[in-house]
Amino acid sequence: MYHHMALAALFVLIVGTARAQSRFPELDPEHMTPAQQQVVKNITSGPRHGMAGPFQAWLRSPELADRLQRVGEYVRFHTSIPHRLNELAILINAREWDAAFEWYAHYKIAMQAGLSPSIADAINARRRPEGMSADEALIYDFCTELYKNHAVSDATFNAVKERFGEQGVVDLLGVNGYYAAVSMTLNVAQVPAPDDPSVPKLLPRE
Repeated sequence: MYHHMALAALFVLIVGTARAQSRFPELDPEHMTPAQQQVVKNITSGPRHGMAGPFQAWLRSPELADRLQRVGEYVRFHTSIPHRLNELAILINAREWDAAFEWYAHYKIAMQAGLSPSIADAINARRRPEGMSADEALIYDFCTELYKNHAVSDATFNAVKERFGEQGVVDLLGVNGYYAAVSMTLNVAQVPAPDDPSVPKLLPRE
């Protein structure tokens, strides 16, 4: 009895947080494997509290899902990069990958973290934002060089290293790498962004 009640509660949590998608439909907890149920428990009992985003797709490979979600928990909640700057990096990633759900989810988080809407708007329009702080410019330059050139210059590397240390460089690489995996998953799974007028939609790629 308790087992079925727990599964029912889990189902409500998943349905309430996962977005409709055509390629990886939401899994019914009653038909999940024990490994899949454990991954859901690990995710929903952590700081995310939900299964929105790439997790429904990742559940199809539960061991990979659990390893990835643990990396994601670190690069989002425990990274050495300050929260506002970390969210700036995630928005740059979402724009580069045209990941609409990632942009939707992290736009709100970035605003709550203190990022200026004008900076997000410029990123959406694929322009270099004006009025960035020195730290924001470092993150912007590192991430955009990484996507444009698949590397960063010595000047950019050294500037980020001097400001945030070697751990900061690696953590910045980590957040870009993890959210690239998230973006690829969201795009392949065709996870849509909710229709929310408070969040500017990603502009179409020219």
